[in-house]
Amino acid sequence: MSPPVAPPGWSRWLVPPAALSVHLSIGQAYAWSVFKPPLESALGLSGTQSALPFQLGIVMLGLSAAFGGTLVERKGPRWAMTVALVCFSSGFLLSALGASLEQYWLIVFGYGFVGGIGLGIGYISPVSTLIKWFPDRPGMATGIAIMGFGGGALIASPWSAQMLESFGGDSSGIALAFLVHGLSYAVFMLLGVLLVRVPRPAPGAPGIARQASTGPQVSAQQAIRTPQFWLLWIVLCMNVTAGIGILEKAAPMITDFFADTSTPVSVTAAAGFVALLSAANMAGRIGWSSTSDLIGRKNIYRVYLGAGALMYALIALFGDSSKPLFVLCALVILSFYGGGFATIPAYLKDLFGTYQVGAIHGRLLTAWSTAGVLGPLIVNWIADRQEEAGRHGASLYGLSFVIMIGLLVVGFVANELVRPVDPRHHVPAPKEAAHAERQQSEPA
Repeated sequence: MSPPVAPPGWSRWLVPPAALSVHLSIGQAYAWSVFKPPLESALGLSGTQSALPFQLGIVMLGLSAAFGGTLVERKGPRWAMTVALVCFSSGFLLSALGASLEQYWLIVFGYGFVGGIGLGIGYISPVSTLIKWFPDRPGMATGIAIMGFGGGALIASPWSAQMLESFGGDSSGIALAFLVHGLSYAVFMLLGVLLVRVPRPAPGAPGIARQASTGPQVSAQQAIRTPQFWLLWIVLCMNVTAGIGILEKAAPMITDFFADTSTPVSVTAAAGFVALLSAANMAGRIGWSSTSDLIGRKNIYRVYLGAGALMYALIALFGDSSKPLFVLCALVILSFYGGGFATIPAYLKDLFGTYQVGAIHGRLLTAWSTAGVLGPLIVNWIADRQEEAGRHGASLYGLSFVIMIGLLVVGFVANELVRPVDPRHHVPAPKEAAHAERQQSEPA
């Protein structure tokens, strides 16, 4: 499948909607918790077991993005979006079969393994193309698309809950909900497949292709040999660990913090808090990434990591005495969490160029896989140990927050150490130009 080249006069503003159609779909992953209680009830699962599809999906996201990144760069966004559509939708269809047959391993395999591959390929599918179309505003462009991943749960959560209420929470109702998800997302993602285009390499393409390839260009193979790549890996891992530490346990955390006060948090209010965090996650992806175009990538990560550590310190010291302070600090942390995801492609573009930025981004997302395990493990394991020791309320999380502050400081230092890539890692201009010509010269 050849990358579809835009005809003369084609508007670059049609690319973000194409990317959004994919990211809003795969963003359903953040709404997996809606299916946990009915699965536990219908199939007799523990909370740990019902989390397996989500955990495997995040691991496969990072691995498939890392191993498939170069292929995505070579074959183009339409091929990548098609693969994402097939895998993500097939994952739901396999899960529907598993629920219908009451075979939980099939749900884990379908949603977690097959669907997780769709998550990874779909996540990186538009990144390189967006940066090439918007060399003047790469942070804003990738922020628009990646915002969809953060906001996908705002659509999927109430939609899934409504389907389970209508179809029933037994195995057949869950199966039907999975089936509807699989078919609906296939149609929605198809819009992106049909709409996406790559910029023309010819001079008649308003300078977009020429602008995008100016400056240093580094291949994915060379990028992982540079200290800059691994410093950014640490930066992303620390920022994501700090954010997901709150996101994964948000409802019980706010309930525990104010359980011993005169104004405890109700179940409904805790659910509203989770919705607010999702909104902050989504808003941060477009707001902070657009800001990075104005103040620079290193400066915006100073904000994410430095101010993030301050927010955690305020929660640890004063969070249980002020509900507005707790909520505000958590919202800021989650906006940094989302902003970090949306800004990292532009940071990579600044350092490594656009030559294989999608492949480099894919390799960097292994930091997300690591953080997806590390963040919940820190918060949950420590909270369990503190509870066993007889502690309760906000004291369950004090040590976790100190660790998160330490991790953010590590990320801050790593960001300070980032320098321009040594010219010995650059791809010679003729080679890069020849590669781009081969990749984009064939018409759709």
